[in-house]
Amino acid sequence: MSWTSLLNLPTDIFRVPPVEERLPFNKYSFLAYILPAYLSYHVMALLAVLPRTRMLRIALWPLVTLLAFRAAVYIDFSGGDPKRTFLNVNFALMVFCFAVRVLEWTVRKDPLKRHIRPAGSSPSILMDVLDLSTNVRGFGWNLSKSFRFPPENRPTSRLWFIAYVFASFWFSRFICGVSQLAILAFSPETFAALSGDTIFDPTLPPLMRYIRSSALTVINACGIYAVMQMNYDIVTFFGVAVFQQDPAQWPPAYDKPWKSDSLRDFWGYRWHQFLRRTFIVVGGWPLGSLFGQ
Repeated sequence: MSWTSLLNLPTDIFRVPPVEERLPFNKYSFLAYILPAYLSYHVMALLAVLPRTRMLRIALWPLVTLLAFRAAVYIDFSGGDPKRTFLNVNFALMVFCFAVRVLEWTVRKDPLKRHIRPAGSSPSILMDVLDLSTNVRGFGWNLSKSFRFPPENRPTSRLWFIAYVFASFWFSRFICGVSQLAILAFSPETFAALSGDTIFDPTLPPLMRYIRSSALTVINACGIYAVMQMNYDIVTFFGVAVFQQDPAQWPPAYDKPWKSDSLRDFWGYRWHQFLRRTFIVVGGWPLGSLFGQ
């Protein structure tokens, strides 16, 4: 390896390649890029629950972050179809959230403790690691003790709980489809294009222009609500029906956000809290250190 290659190594490692240079999603890219990042994420979750591992977590954090970065920017999930580019964006956002979770685990002085377990289960480090890795809201862990989770309003029987979640999935999917069709109906030529368009129609009078934009905003919010609920129903169904988890491990995603009486009540409690820890780490911590709580 030449000196020029060594000098360019940091730039090459952190280079974000254009889409045409990215690897397609296949067996090789999975084994070479996704699997190392996935396994390192679980290793950090294991270290987060074990005592006296902080220095090891700090030492491994740059490597784990680098593996996550490589997985996010070097694989193309779109298959060359511009309409499927959103898959790359979604995967990059997911990897970013996982990297932030790893950062939070790294800087903690004490190991994480799980204070709520499924009924009848015995403590298990392996099950704790799996739960911590997939439990993005931190339900049942000491890092979320101050959080207020939505009250349970679904059936308590396992069979009826599964049936309820299954029905909720199909209802949410129906709302997603209706929302998409409703938005396209406003402007089929522009909203269906990849470039998109503004929600404000300059050809309309001011009153009608803002009625139109408000209607589009509400419909889009309903679609976002439904797609998040649909995805949560999928993982809840597999968690309870396939992996035989306790339904109590899957608290509701929302708590009637339309009943919010303030922005704090909406964003801080009633809306889904899947990204709460991410926002706390990347926003709350640095801003809190500068301006106070």
